[in-house]
Amino acid sequence: MKILKKYFYTKQFGDVLGFNAGVSLSGPPPITAWCFLLDDVLIDAGIRHLREPFIHYLEDHRPSLLLITHFHEDHSGNAAVIKDKFGTQVYGHPETARKLKHSFKIRAYQHLAWGKSDPIEIQHAPTLIHGKNHTFRAIHTPGHSRDHTVYLEESKGWLFSGDLFVGKKIKFFRSDECLGDQIQSLKNILNYDFDDLFCAHRPTMGTGKEVIRNKLDFLVNFYGSVKDLHDKGISTKGIIRRLDPANDRFIKWVTLNNACFANMVRSALKLAVKETASDLNI
Repeated sequence: MKILKKYFYTKQFGDVLGFNAGVSLSGPPPITAWCFLLDDVLIDAGIRHLREPFIHYLEDHRPSLLLITHFHEDHSGNAAVIKDKFGTQVYGHPETARKLKHSFKIRAYQHLAWGKSDPIEIQHAPTLIHGKNHTFRAIHTPGHSRDHTVYLEESKGWLFSGDLFVGKKIKFFRSDECLGDQIQSLKNILNYDFDDLFCAHRPTMGTGKEVIRNKLDFLVNFYGSVKDLHDKGISTKGIIRRLDPANDRFIKWVTLNNACFANMVRSALKLAVKETASDLNI
């Protein structure tokens, strides 16, 4: 991977230390991934391509706990080496544990952007996880992935949200994302109190609930647009053509359709069919 330009830096968010990493062929990385350290607790494990500087930095901190938000390689990339090197206890959702126990397949673009996670056995996260100075509530928030889990430090109003947020207006879905689950997870998390959103791709301080609410409104409105066209008898291809913002062409090409706007429409249509069946008591 010597052809890749590596990007790594740290940033202090009050008492929380953030690590940001990404790679590119030229210029700034198209996407980076954050993980966060507070005292002895690390949330997410960084990407494999930046393992050396990340592990070197952790030498001075030696986390005793690692909380994984979900199994994706940009969140679990260094979990195994952190566990082995520092004797760190690693927690995650039972589905996260199942996925990480063996070497799961990733696509070519994922190899290029992040690198493959090593197999690791992790513990199932209890509802409350106690660090040296902080306690975290594990909240299952499926949608981006089935195992997705966020960690809330209730006394501080800090939500470590993995990929629950990512952005107010989402332009594409991975093929395995579920719109209905995402909407419900966003609704559920708004029942908790938090101010600071430690998002793995877009940390937002002070207005965490506001931006979560904005994303929820966007997805609900998007679903409404898709359902309205579906109810009018428009085909799936027709709906995609009518709503396509034409801004996912690059990511669609790079991922060979694994991430694209059409996946959002298809997921919305699955929800529409499900709700129709429920209304008809099918």
